[in-house]
Amino acid sequence: MTAVALTIAGSDSGGGAGIQADLKTFAALGVYGASVITALTAQNTRGVTGIHDAPPDFILKQIDAVYDDIAVDAVKLGMLSNAATIKEVARGLKHNRAKNIVVDPVMVSTSGDRLLAPDAVMAIREEIIPNATIVTPNLMEAAILSDTGLARNEMGMEIQAREILTFGPKHVLIKGGHGEGVESVDLLVGEREVIRLSSPRTKTSNTHGTGCTLSAAIAAGLAKGQGLREAVEAAKAYVTAAIAHADQLKVGSGHGPLNHFYAFWRKP
Repeated sequence: MTAVALTIAGSDSGGGAGIQADLKTFAALGVYGASVITALTAQNTRGVTGIHDAPPDFILKQIDAVYDDIAVDAVKLGMLSNAATIKEVARGLKHNRAKNIVVDPVMVSTSGDRLLAPDAVMAIREEIIPNATIVTPNLMEAAILSDTGLARNEMGMEIQAREILTFGPKHVLIKGGHGEGVESVDLLVGEREVIRLSSPRTKTSNTHGTGCTLSAAIAAGLAKGQGLREAVEAAKAYVTAAIAHADQLKVGSGHGPLNHFYAFWRKP
């Protein structure tokens, strides 16, 4: 059988994040990718200049169309920009008995543009996160979800992860990529375990789409039958390498994309 992962997220016209990053990640990791577009963004490496939300009922039609015909092994949720969209996505996943749900609570872009309406935070907490296999917030998103200040150390990250666990997901992965120090440390927190995942911090400004790529890579691993820890560790390694090779690409004048196909593209 062909491993299939579905991304439900926003489109990035610049190609570095969102649906585009997810589909690149699925392809690079040997998984067939399907997609449901929740919003169009006018976006490049310098920032977001516009957002056009898809009608919630049409988002649901997309979800039903995919599940009606294709056996989906894992689903990644990205940009769900408003409460109405969130409720329809939750409805679609429940109706289609979705499994292996990876939630990337996209709230702010790499360039600092807010991508989530204020009323949507509570909807994500109540409608989406309780059914998640894993939630993957960065430091800023974890602070918003847990309604606390920005975590300054690993103890603070774990406290926030445990607060998010009370909403109902099986695991929380708090990403430390926006932190400081020579290491980039993520914490995978479950009910009875805390796993520390670290990698060298690469000096580059080309980090656009890092969070999207990581959550998509986790979904790809789950789609292929990997256990959660194995999928997270493999995803972390993939993203680390994609960042390390990011400067091989010369795209845009702002925060450029990762090199999703570093293992396949060769310099002439």
